[in-house]
Amino acid sequence: MSGGLRFGVFEVYAPQVGGTYSWAHPECDAVDYLDPERWVRMARIMDRTGYDFLFFADGFGYPMQDGDISRACLTAAINFSGLDPSTVIPVLARETERLGFVVTATTGMDHPLPLARRFATLDHLTAGRIGWNVVTGASQNAVAELFGHDGMRAHDDRYAMANEYVELARTYWEQVWDDDALVADAERGVYIEPDRIHRVDYRGDHYRSRGYFGAPPSPQRTPVIFQAGTSAQGKALAAAHAEAVFIQGTTPELTARNVADIRRLAAEAGRDPSSIRIMAGLTAIVGETAAEAERLWGEFWAMQSDEVVAALYAGNTGIDLLQLDPDGTLEQVLGTGVVGQMGTSNIERFLGTPDRPAPTVREILEELRGRGTRGFRLVGDPDAVAEGVADLAERTGLDGFLLEPVFGTRDVAAFGELVLPRLRERGLVPEPAGPTLRERMSGVAGGARLPRPASSRH
Repeated sequence: MSGGLRFGVFEVYAPQVGGTYSWAHPECDAVDYLDPERWVRMARIMDRTGYDFLFFADGFGYPMQDGDISRACLTAAINFSGLDPSTVIPVLARETERLGFVVTATTGMDHPLPLARRFATLDHLTAGRIGWNVVTGASQNAVAELFGHDGMRAHDDRYAMANEYVELARTYWEQVWDDDALVADAERGVYIEPDRIHRVDYRGDHYRSRGYFGAPPSPQRTPVIFQAGTSAQGKALAAAHAEAVFIQGTTPELTARNVADIRRLAAEAGRDPSSIRIMAGLTAIVGETAAEAERLWGEFWAMQSDEVVAALYAGNTGIDLLQLDPDGTLEQVLGTGVVGQMGTSNIERFLGTPDRPAPTVREILEELRGRGTRGFRLVGDPDAVAEGVADLAERTGLDGFLLEPVFGTRDVAAFGELVLPRLRERGLVPEPAGPTLRERMSGVAGGARLPRPASSRH
């Protein structure tokens, strides 16, 4: 932990979070996601209670089973149906004062130019409170069909493209406009000083660009760069570009190893490893009493099924667990079809290690029941959950957590109103260093912009 803990909320502009089934529970308001007032209520609570940011996952794909969209993903709303989260950010920014916003945008879907302009616009509209979560995309088999591709791009190729994609976007944001290029001098009739704006000439293996980026510099210029994924290529991308990394919390021991590995790679890339904020997902069901929290957890658990688990896992990895021998391991499908091209970290975790045999398919279904893509889980009264958060941070070296709500706004309010104050009393939650998301995440006052520009290829 470096400089205190940061806290975000992991959400989707869709019926529910985490690949688990909860939208039908009477205490969950996630089914109201089409109503902007639902998001306004959540954002106001987060702003008032001191969360650092609201994080939106996003993507174009969906779970597929038997060569078509999964029936369970339709009936239970597992990673299907949803809107573009970047469009709701301006609404929420007007209703909040300090809350940051992080939006997932997939590389490889388009050229970096429209993305760069969209995030520059969002950074202006939020007064410097925007971040970009860089992903190469989930459910690649569905994405390939939707976009009319002959097949999925190989996993390593997607990351090679992603590195150039981010590099070129940063070139637009950092290298085209001098700080004093936009003068809007009415007396001289000069809006932009011609000698203070510079031409891009980028020539990569996957992307090319020549010309001028038209969006004036925003408060942060480059949005705070987040990255999600713990495959070898994902870690390398994080080490090169990420200011914050979102990893899936599985066990404290594995998480600690991933944290150490990301920091090592960052140091090898010439970066200060302590400057990267590494965060994990956290499902926290908080009740006024332990009994209330356990009741809610039990009701959530009872809603889950093998069909829900299998739909989510198929969407993430391309593997339909219900079609496999339940007493066998994942070894029975390795090297076939899409295996290894999607969700590699969620496959590797079940392959076994010298000190832990590979679980059977039946055991995988049971382990993922109620978990989905969620990280750590804490259930209890406010003191117990605060103690659990502090213990996890100490054991893993994490810099913070993304709350993954089960019951929507109810969980966000309970954690913000009951747990965050206790963590502040322990000195674990710092006051924001400045108004921008970068200052808030880094803890450096006056550090709204990156310390040095990205390099471009000529």
